[in-house]
Amino acid sequence: MKIQREHFFGARLCAERQPQRVQTSAAGLRHSRAPRRSEDGMATVLFIALLAIMLILVTAESRALWQLHREVKFLQQQQIKRLNVTMTNTVSTATSEIK
Repeated sequence: MKIQREHFFGARLCAERQPQRVQTSAAGLRHSRAPRRSEDGMATVLFIALLAIMLILVTAESRALWQLHREVKFLQQQQIKRLNVTMTNTVSTATSEIK
């Protein structure tokens, strides 16, 4: 098993010692195979930004759900009070059995 040099020295040092291969695409543009460090950093920043946006959305949704839960409890208590008042205002008729 062959050990790669980049594991010991890092990919950057190995890339400096070796010439980069250049490919020509179908459109005739030339580009190198080696990734650029600025592109890797930009991907990391973009990933962290997306995670932050998702965290903000989750926090906002959980707060909205908590407020809705409180409102439903309040409405339920109002309904119970309203229904109990109508039950106490009814006239109860006693029926006696005649033998």
